[in-house]
Amino acid sequence: MSTGKGYRMRSFMIAAMLCIASVNTHVYAQTDTVRLSVAEAEKVFLQNNLSLLAARYNIDANQALIRQAKLWDNPVISTDQNIYDSQGGFFKHDQTNGQVYVQIMQLIKTAGKRNKLAQLAVDNTTITTAQFDDLVRTLRYALISDLYEIEHQLKIKRVYDVEINELESLVRGMDLQLQSGNISVKDNIRIKALLFNLRNELVNIDVALFPVESEVKLLLHRNDSVFITPSFSYHLPEVIKTDIPSNEQLIQVALENRTDAKVAKSMLDYQNHNLAYQKALAKPDISIGTEYDQRSSYAPNYVGLAISLPINIFNKNQGNIASAQFGIKQQQAVLDGQLSKIENDINSSVAKIKFYQRVNDLQQLDFAQQYDAVFQNMLKSYQQRQVSLLEFIDFADAYKDTKLKLLEQHTGLIKSIVELNYLAGMDVIIINK
Repeated sequence: MSTGKGYRMRSFMIAAMLCIASVNTHVYAQTDTVRLSVAEAEKVFLQNNLSLLAARYNIDANQALIRQAKLWDNPVISTDQNIYDSQGGFFKHDQTNGQVYVQIMQLIKTAGKRNKLAQLAVDNTTITTAQFDDLVRTLRYALISDLYEIEHQLKIKRVYDVEINELESLVRGMDLQLQSGNISVKDNIRIKALLFNLRNELVNIDVALFPVESEVKLLLHRNDSVFITPSFSYHLPEVIKTDIPSNEQLIQVALENRTDAKVAKSMLDYQNHNLAYQKALAKPDISIGTEYDQRSSYAPNYVGLAISLPINIFNKNQGNIASAQFGIKQQQAVLDGQLSKIENDINSSVAKIKFYQRVNDLQQLDFAQQYDAVFQNMLKSYQQRQVSLLEFIDFADAYKDTKLKLLEQHTGLIKSIVELNYLAGMDVIIINK
């Protein structure tokens, strides 16, 4: 095969691959899209998320247990009577025949056991509610992070789209130049290979969007084929210059609002109340009631007072009391560790934001805008043959890599602020007005 035929064959193969890549990169372009702001997405999330709906039922179930714990024990009625005797026959009960015994007893819990048990049910409901709030907080963070990740990937796609569109225009012009014999097949193929690589990388970006979109739809409980595009209103220069509250203020806000801290505190309250309840169980309960005996007592138709009281000699609930005491110590250690973790999380998050603010300074934003103009000038210079093919390809690769690194730093700043809001338990820095 001649060299000319080899070039033509490679040119044909590259053109075919470009067509395939072009089809793949327009997957999302052919899909219906819906734009959602953060507020709109959160509203849909709170209304439709199935995990939250299930957790709400758990709160209702625990509230029902509070009402159950406050109820008195049912009275117990017992009876004993003759079925048959030789004097009176079957179920004969009168002044001279038969025997009837009836007793009604009511358990009276001492040492405030009923109220203490109700308090434990209240603590369980408080813990369940705090766990629900923590679930909302965690899933909300996942939703917002995913929305920013989608935005990041779409910005990356736009970088590729700009360069691909310019190269497509260049390739069309070079095909005409090739037919006129003004350029070599080699130069034409090199540019088409560069275009193919860019399109192939763009396909990978589209593929990376699938799992993120899938998770957002799961959080919003959407089963349609609509592509969700986030809509943000932040202005990056303002975000770069935004003031951050002091670490002490943020730590105090986190201690007051972090739902996982509330869970740990509520569990410590539960352990303290459980110790009081276990000590109360060591006190004997009283069963009191009345009884009627028709004939077996010392006097006919006997009516008496019945009192039952266990004697706590062997079992004084020692094991459960000791277990409850250790439970308090254990939960106190868990709470102390949680509070220490909150402090470390806040300090680390603030340091990360300040780092990204230094990296994403305003001069860098100006450089990014100027770099776009330089790319256009470089493209024109190559078309006018003022720079070589290798110089142009090297610059095109450097342009793409630099733009992607800038986007990575911009998104890092935004995500670090979203993370700080999550760690503080509330939006201490609002970037979307």
